[in-house]
Amino acid sequence: MTEPKLAAAEGAPDSAPRPQPWPARTALLLRRHWLVSVFLAAGLVLRVLAKVAYSPALIYVDTLKYLYGVYPGSDPLGYRALLKVVLSFGGLPLVAVLQSLLGLAVAVVLYVVLLRRGTARWLAAVAVAPVLLDAYQLQMEQTIMPDVWFDAMIVAGLAVLLWRPVVSVRFAAAAGLILGSSATFKAAGEVLVLPAVLFLLASGGGWRRAVGHAAALAGAFALPILAYCTFSYVHTGHFWLAAQQKTSGRLAAAADCATLKLPADVRPLCPSPAEQAQGPDWLEHSSASPLHSAPIPRGASRAKLIGELGSAIEHQQPLRVVVGIAQDSLRLFSVTRTPTPWISPISRWQFQTSYPTYPNWITLGRGNVIIVGLQRKAFGMFRFHPLSPAYGGPARVDRPIATFLHAYQLDGGFTPGPLLAVCTLAGLAVSVLTLIRRTGLARGTRSRQLGLGCLLFTATAVVILLVPDVLEFSWRYQLPALITLPPAGALAISAILARRQARRREAGAGQAGGPVPDRG
Repeated sequence: MTEPKLAAAEGAPDSAPRPQPWPARTALLLRRHWLVSVFLAAGLVLRVLAKVAYSPALIYVDTLKYLYGVYPGSDPLGYRALLKVVLSFGGLPLVAVLQSLLGLAVAVVLYVVLLRRGTARWLAAVAVAPVLLDAYQLQMEQTIMPDVWFDAMIVAGLAVLLWRPVVSVRFAAAAGLILGSSATFKAAGEVLVLPAVLFLLASGGGWRRAVGHAAALAGAFALPILAYCTFSYVHTGHFWLAAQQKTSGRLAAAADCATLKLPADVRPLCPSPAEQAQGPDWLEHSSASPLHSAPIPRGASRAKLIGELGSAIEHQQPLRVVVGIAQDSLRLFSVTRTPTPWISPISRWQFQTSYPTYPNWITLGRGNVIIVGLQRKAFGMFRFHPLSPAYGGPARVDRPIATFLHAYQLDGGFTPGPLLAVCTLAGLAVSVLTLIRRTGLARGTRSRQLGLGCLLFTATAVVILLVPDVLEFSWRYQLPALITLPPAGALAISAILARRQARRREAGAGQAGGPVPDRG
């Protein structure tokens, strides 16, 4: 009896299935996820082309505050700390490469999260295609700006919350830390605590559990913000993330100065219709704007007069301000993206056939050396310096590839506005049903998990897109739509389909007289 047992024991390892070699496993993985693999390959090719087309990277006006610490503007400087670390290993090309890899990683994380929530593979792949193929996303990854990192932090925080069907205290706190850290890159991140808390409260499990998890997230969310503000106070004397972004341009652009009741010393600051046609950005930042150029009485404070003008518009003509914000918010859903004088030039976020310049901030000197104009304060004197050679050398553009990227972007290489509108409407509908109903769509395991995921993505999209529009519209501020609205739409569609399947199973079980299966 011993020998057969021994033989069986020796033969056990041979009878067990041997692990497949990694090429076979990789091939199987690609076959199962073939659609997203195609999108990833196309996205990788586009990113390689962008790297070859523009060197050392694309530099925008606001880039200078992160590289040189000049005229700080309205965003915190967490990105500047990151640049210091990355630039110690390489120049601006390395930053651009890391940002492109980050864009690919964001798409992969979104895809995995959607699958874990129960979305079909093809639908999850379609939902992440905008991040991979949208030319505005590609252009921003090539630009030395914090937007890509900010979006990645949003996705990371949402992924932690959605990774498991039931959120633990540790996961809630981890998500809070990630989302709170995003506010040190862009001040708009301060509002991300709202959708995260709403998601945890809607997740159920008893009010004590929901409130406790929400409190853990909110406390962790506040930690990096308080740490940054404390650091700011020690070094600048100001306990803030950044200088407060002003709304005077938005308010002045919406005013009807002919009917507005104003003091005599404030009246010259109110813009004419021709000046209003230049848009909130011009009114806020141009030295030719009446807010900054109109004569004021000797000894008067221009800042105080601007504040009085804004207060008068808010109290006397609030509807005009609301209408202006709403009209700008709807631009995201337009069929085409055409330049308009009212908003910041869309060309800033488009690939160009030559190296983009912004006199006096970014110009090209002899030998295509990049010349930067540094200001220490608003409307201050410019001091011109060559871009540090350590950052990557002179500007170089591969014109054929740049021409291709420019044509790709202008001729449809962006996420269609109507598609984003459909995702928004579907996301809002399912989110509302998830919040207000204990039965129907929000009932059952799978449909509820999908509905809660839809709620989190939709609520995040609403706050992160609407808050910048209150200040001024810019196509740059619409990029978070790519990481929130398509996933919200995919989850909404999946939730609707899951609920329909559950009802069919219930009906079939009822007709057969058998037990009713689990819903969703």
